Formats: sequence, structure tokens, C-alpha cells
Amino acid sequence: MRVAASPDLLRWARERDGVMAADELAGRFPKLADWEAGTAQPTLNQIEAFARAVHVPVGYLFLRTPPEEPVPIPDFRTFEGRAVHRPSPNLLDMIYACQERQSWYGEFSLASRIPEAEFVGATSLDQPPDDVASDMAARLGFDLAARATCRTWEEALRLFIGQAEKLGVLVMVSGIVLSNTHRALDPREFRGFALADRRAPLVFINGADTKSGQMFTLAHELAHLWLGVSALSDASGAPLNGYRREEVWCNAVAAELLVPLAAFRAALRPDEPLDEAMPRLARQFKVSTLVVLRRLRDAGAVVKGAFDEAWPRERERLRALAEAAGSEGGNFYRTTLSRVGKRFARALVESTLEGQTLYRDAFRMLGVAKTETFNVIGREVGAIP
Repeated sequence: MRVAASPDLLRWARERDGVMAADELAGRFPKLADWEAGTAQPTLNQIEAFARAVHVPVGYLFLRTPPEEPVPIPDFRTFEGRAVHRPSPNLLDMIYACQERQSWYGEFSLASRIPEAEFVGATSLDQPPDDVASDMAARLGFDLAARATCRTWEEALRLFIGQAEKLGVLVMVSGIVLSNTHRALDPREFRGFALADRRAPLVFINGADTKSGQMFTLAHELAHLWLGVSALSDASGAPLNGYRREEVWCNAVAAELLVPLAAFRAALRPDEPLDEAMPRLARQFKVSTLVVLRRLRDAGAVVKGAFDEAWPRERERLRALAEAAGSEGGNFYRTTLSRVGKRFARALVESTLEGQTLYRDAFRMLGVAKTETFNVIGREVGAIP
């Protein structure tokens, strides 16, 4: 049975996805050019397969005009008030998935009488970033010395995530949409987002970014939670002159939390070349070399001209390293658990085992398909003996 899908909407759906190469899509759907030209019509099965391939609800393809798809949370990836670009379906679907998880956990928290997170909305943009960073460090139990002794970036990141989750933050790290390895998240589009809620504060980190970049993203998004404002960010550690006030402020808070200026100045060596100081200090503080470069500028150790020259060069170097690292790997169960966070996973498994949540819903929110995987995750978080 042929269906009269809109040629304009077919073209919009193809361009909207922006992930699958045009020749690959044409290879799967040889008549796509004819569909878009209106000289041929797809079958119902073909249009459903096309909708799945480009990650769009099939009903959209029968609308008169393309639907508006605004980011459902404040988008701070802006310059002088202008949005960066249209959000990808991968980004939108990841935000929707986290909003569902947050909504579920908020109800669980209320029913379980878990105290609200008092730090959410505890400050404002009028507060000095250094003071807020000190408050965050105290509440988190943030120990700079402990982080410095971590042997690897992964160990340091796990320590930081553990501190945030212990405080009550749901921290989720993934480089793909749910468990679909064919839907990679692009760190050039976004690095993370925060969903502010006193019952279920949530931070999502783009796991396709470097580990050191993820450290800064977590600190930046935590600053958004302290403001009590949900936000989509592309935080990189830059001073962000000309950007929205919230992003400049959150970057300043994150930089002071991760690399306190007093401790940083004490770690500087006189006349040390920049290409030697950056990797040494990055290893010591377990942050990106971009954050180190920013703190060198804050400390007056690098003049503006040298900073402006070094920043884009280092940014491109790190981007190339992140792309060369490839997709997520390692222990399957640990990776699956990190995508939803231990705090959320434990609550969801316990609720499911108690019969308060359907297994179907638990599997969807965890991004798993097998009972065996569910049980292993339950044992990993201590919910199953």
C-alpha cells in the first residue's frame, strides 16, 4: 500500500537527522530522491523504516509543515543571545530520556521520604564565584589532595561523580543515546546539561568527550544546580567573554572548584615553558589542559596574546584525541551502569523488585533488554544480594 508522505517533510527529516551519510541513506532507500521529488510514493513499510532510520516519529512525515522542536530546557549554548543551531534528534532524545528518569526518581524520592537537596537554588549570580566554589567543595566533601593521588583520569572522574551522587545528584554519563551504539552523541554539539529539581537534581555528561573534559562539565553543571536553573551547555573552561552571564559565571565557579587559584599559584614553576607546564598541571589537578590554560591566564602567568593563540590550537588537539579514542568500551555492565548512574539504578532496581515499578518501564529507563543485565546491574549497586 502506497502512502502520500509529504516530500517536504521527507527532505526535512533527512536533513534534520544529519547523522547518516546521504549515500548510505540512499543505499537503504533507493527511491528516496523520487519520494522527495514527489514522482513516487513509498509503501507503508518503507516509510516506517525510513522514519526509524532518521529517528523521527512517522506521523511527522504526514504534516503540512515541519514541527517546531525547541530544546525543552534553557539553551545556554548561545552567543549574544543567538542559538547555536538546531538541536539534533540525538540530543533531544537524550534530554527527553533524562527528563523521564528525573520524573520517576522525583516521585520515588517523595514516596521514600528522601530529604530534598537544599543546595539546589542555594545561590545566585550575584554571589562571587569563589565563595560559591568554596560552598560546593564543603558540601561535596571535595578533597583536592585525594583527587591528585588518583592514578588515572577515569579514577579521578569516578571519585568526583561519587562525591556528587553521595550529595544527592543523579549523575549520568553516556556517549550514545540510551544503549544504541549507532547513535553517538557529538561533544561539539553539547558537553552536558543540568536538570534542576530539589527532589531529583540531575546532571548528564556527554561521555564522548575526554575524561578531563567531563570533569569540567560535571563541575559546570553542578554550578547550574546551585543556581537552581536547568541548562544545556557546551562548557569548555574558556572565560567566554561575550557569552551569557550564566555561562561565564558557571565556568568561573567550575574553574575555582577544580583548580583553586591559591593552590594553582603554589604549583607554578618560574620560567617553565607553556608546553611543559600545561600537561604537568593537568595531571596534577586532573583537569583538561584547556582549564589549566584558563587558570594560567587567571593567575597572570600567560598574557592575553599568548592565550588567544594557544587556546584554539589546544582545543583542536584535544578534539582530535577525543575522536581518535573512538566509542565507549570497557566493561559492558559498568558502562551500562554509568549511563544512568548508581544512585538512580539502585532506586529503580529496588522499586522494581518491590513491585512498585514495572519491569518494562525499568528496562526502558535503564536502556537494557535482558533480565540478566538488569540483575547484574542490581548486584553492582547492592540492590540484589
